[in-house]
Amino acid sequence: MITASMVKELRESTGVGMMDCKKALEATSGNMEEAINWLRENGLSKAAKKSSRIAAEGLAAIMIDGNKASIVEINSETDFVAKNEEFVSLVDTINKTIINNDAKTIEEAEQLRTDEVTIADLVIAKTAKIGEKLSFRRFAKVIKNDNEVFGSYIHLGGKIAVLILLEGGNEEVAKDIAMHAAAMRPQYLNRNEVSNEVLEKEKEIITEQAINEGKPKEIALKMVTGRIEKFYKEVCLEEQEFVKNSDLTVDEYVKANNGTIKAMYRYEVGEGIEKKQENFAEEVMNQINK
Repeated sequence: MITASMVKELRESTGVGMMDCKKALEATSGNMEEAINWLRENGLSKAAKKSSRIAAEGLAAIMIDGNKASIVEINSETDFVAKNEEFVSLVDTINKTIINNDAKTIEEAEQLRTDEVTIADLVIAKTAKIGEKLSFRRFAKVIKNDNEVFGSYIHLGGKIAVLILLEGGNEEVAKDIAMHAAAMRPQYLNRNEVSNEVLEKEKEIITEQAINEGKPKEIALKMVTGRIEKFYKEVCLEEQEFVKNSDLTVDEYVKANNGTIKAMYRYEVGEGIEKKQENFAEEVMNQINK
C-alpha cells in the first residue's frame, strides 16, 4: 500500500510533483530507491536539479471573465522558452485556474487543481518536459461590482501586464490608465500605499543628497518636504502627469471622466530578480545542447 508519508518522502528527496511520486511508487511496488530511478528514467527528476537556477524571463498575462479578472506572472530561464507554445499554454492554464478558484497566497494557489493535477505539480512536470526552470511567481484575482470597470494592457507580448479597476468611468478610460501605468512605472496607486519605512528611507536619502550638495543640515532638513512631494509625483499613479495630457494628473483625468481608481496591478516580468548575464551566442548554444 502506498501511503501519503511515502509520497511525501519521495517528493522531498526528489522535488518532483506529488502525482508523479505516487505513480513512481505504484510502478515500483513502494520501493523508494527504485521509485527514484523510475523518476530519473522518465526525466522527471530533472526538474528538481533545476531548482537553484535563475528564472527571470517569462510572461505576465491577464484574463477577464465578466466581473472577474486575474493577472499572473510565470517565469522561465530564457526568452526563447517564454515564446514556446507549451509555456504559453501553461500560463493560460494557470490563469484559468486562478480566475475560477479562490486563493489568497501563492502557497494556496499552487495547491489549486487544474484539470488533472495541482498548479505546483503542473509546473514541475512542465519544467521536466521543457528543460528549463519554470516558476509561478505571483498572481492576483480581482472581482468587481457592476458599477466598476476593468482596464487591461499587455506590453511587448507579455513583458509588462497592467490591470486597472475603476469605479465609474468607462473601459476606454481604464485602458488609458493601464497604458499609462505600463509606460510610467508607478510603484503605488497613491501616497496612502507608501509605507512609513519607505518614506523614512527616502527622507534619509534626500537629506544626505542635500548635505552632499553642500547645504547646511538645517537647510537640508527643510528641503525634505518639497522633495518628498516630488517623490510622490514620481512613484504614485494618481499623482503622475498623465501621458496623454501633461496638464492633468492621472487622478484629475479619471475624475474628469466621472471615475475613481480603485486598484492597480502592474507586473513587469523579472522585476526584482537578479538576472544571469549571458550573451546571445551562449544562450543559443544552451538551447541547442539541451
